[in-house]
Amino acid sequence: MDARERLPRDGLPVAAAVTGRYPPEREGDDPASGEAFWIVLPMYFTRRHFAEDGTEHLDCFVDSDRVVRHPYGGPPCEEPVTHWAALPALPGLDVHIVLGEKAPRLVRDTLAAGGGQRG
Repeated sequence: MDARERLPRDGLPVAAAVTGRYPPEREGDDPASGEAFWIVLPMYFTRRHFAEDGTEHLDCFVDSDRVVRHPYGGPPCEEPVTHWAALPALPGLDVHIVLGEKAPRLVRDTLAAGGGQRG
């Protein structure tokens, strides 16, 4: 899905296509001399996020390192998200996360039942 046209629902884990430029290889080189990239990263979308420095971000994507990225064409961002796709649910389930004591049991039961392959 084009991030300029539609955003995920709040809290949805996604595969996000991110574009940007790697830093230059040598310190002091022109920042524009770094290599351009376009890469898919796992993230989640949130309508409201507070960064570690207290900055409030609206309608943004956040990765596991808590790096905040905005949709392409949105607020200024060094590595904007161009596209996104919802991640699949856990095998055999209709959720993206299971926490606590149920998690190991569900993993074991799903693997024993053939890995969660449906139909």
